[in-house]
Amino acid sequence: MAEGCVQLPNAFPAHRKMPSKETVGDMAAKTKSTSQGHGFSALALAVSDTRRAQEAAEAVAGAAAWAPLDEAEAVVVLGGDGFMLQVLHQMLDKGRLIPAYGLNLGTVGFLMNGFKNGRKLIERINKSRIIAVDPLRVEATTRSGETVQCCAINEVSLLRETRQTAKIEVGVNGRVRIPELSCDGVLLATPAGSTAYNLSANGPILPLDSKTLALTPISPFRPRRWRGAILPDRSRVSFRVLDPEKRPVAAVADQREIRDIAEVHIEIARDKELTLLFDPGHSLDERIVTEQFIA
Repeated sequence: MAEGCVQLPNAFPAHRKMPSKETVGDMAAKTKSTSQGHGFSALALAVSDTRRAQEAAEAVAGAAAWAPLDEAEAVVVLGGDGFMLQVLHQMLDKGRLIPAYGLNLGTVGFLMNGFKNGRKLIERINKSRIIAVDPLRVEATTRSGETVQCCAINEVSLLRETRQTAKIEVGVNGRVRIPELSCDGVLLATPAGSTAYNLSANGPILPLDSKTLALTPISPFRPRRWRGAILPDRSRVSFRVLDPEKRPVAAVADQREIRDIAEVHIEIARDKELTLLFDPGHSLDERIVTEQFIA
């Protein structure tokens, strides 16, 4: 199991008694009839351990009969964006990728749909719109020589570990583009993640179908005028830490941190395409457009 991820559902008893708050976080749902829209015959339910998500799980308990996640064709995720990322990462780690339909019981809910008391849940899933998201494949080498491989759905960020400014060489497709970037850090974001940390660092918002990546510095000092770049998503981006003993840098792939890195190589993982489900009119690409007009 990936670090930070929750244990997803075990089998639910056949008698289908209403789950208690203590057990509802370990549920999986199997629909009573085959879906008429997407054709999902089995749905799993992943529930955050927050009080709101636990209460929402009780509200949707009667919508389905419970079964193990590994028998499901899609998963309903109750929680916030962070919990959705945990669920998606757990699927990536296990190598079994199924569509995910999120119901927001967190704060922003950028990757989620609105929660409406659990009514007409199956109908909403059947009518939902499919959005494909390609994660980033990350290969990081630490100062000790250890190689770590993982995926990132939103972004990969390099961050200084101490008060010392980080100094990082930036390369694209085997060519050094910036010999020495002095900064607090630098990140590479997908379109799906471009409205997260990337936006906070004054990076561009990328349309979901733009086939681009955002390369964005974090508090850059030199080169003084460089504010980042928009790259084709076929690009392979490399970061090499300069003077890593004096100026140690950590790499963070979504929620996973790798300390004391020497270099990082990043590219799109096209063989690990994720599928998110959104209600009509409330899809991720529409939210990305809307975000650009928020004052």
